[in-house]
Amino acid sequence: MTRRNLLYTFFGFPPLAYPCYWEPRWLEVTHRRVRLRGWSARPPVRVLHLADLHASMFVPLSMIDRAISLGLAARPDVICVTGDFITIREGFQARDYARLLGRLPAAAPTYAVLGNHDGGRWSGEHFGFPDHRVVDGILEDAGIELLHNRSVRFAGLMLAGVGDLWNREVQGEQAFAGTGGSMPVVLLAHNPDTKDHLGAWRWDLMLSGHTHGGQVIVPFEGPRYAPVADKRYIAGLKPWGARWVHVTRGVGNVGGIRFRCRPEVSVLTLS
Repeated sequence: MTRRNLLYTFFGFPPLAYPCYWEPRWLEVTHRRVRLRGWSARPPVRVLHLADLHASMFVPLSMIDRAISLGLAARPDVICVTGDFITIREGFQARDYARLLGRLPAAAPTYAVLGNHDGGRWSGEHFGFPDHRVVDGILEDAGIELLHNRSVRFAGLMLAGVGDLWNREVQGEQAFAGTGGSMPVVLLAHNPDTKDHLGAWRWDLMLSGHTHGGQVIVPFEGPRYAPVADKRYIAGLKPWGARWVHVTRGVGNVGGIRFRCRPEVSVLTLS
């Protein structure tokens, strides 16, 4: 934001100064503990969960850099990023972005899945990339491992990741092919509604974003922005039967506004 635009925001439209300038940049670090079944003999694992970075004209790389610094200060054992690295085709520099994201795997093993804005069928119909080759390249250059419908083993856990629901790239059979056994399974899926499509497979905790926590919380009304079918899972850590779903409010935003819904850097301790 230029000095001229800043002054215009404050003095031309004072009521817009807080939701358009202050709150979208007022990052909050949250800490939650999750108990996983069948994992009592293992030491706790600290997970940094980021989502919805949304690099764009509204979310500069400097803000994403600050979110990364706050997250790395928690000294995570593993980092999971659950999609929407960008918003549309413009508003970011791929090389600079990859260099910035490279701070994550330099600190701890980092795994990611893609969101609806990162390229694909839905994205191509909404001013974005028709495929995710650009974002794939950014993640590869950054050294972040993409779990696109596949799984890996980490510290006695299985991490499984799926493609984006809106882009119609969820492939459960591929994602869970290597997850058999007694180890707890942590599922990375951008959209929390994905849980309803993967109930037949064994997973214990799902990490998601997509909702931005509602982004604008209207008093006496609730979230104004909540693009999910199941409105119970908009933000926070909540049970789904015997499983857990964690939805982070995300770092960035769409449209440059947040109200009563601060951007979030999430730290989970799995025990």
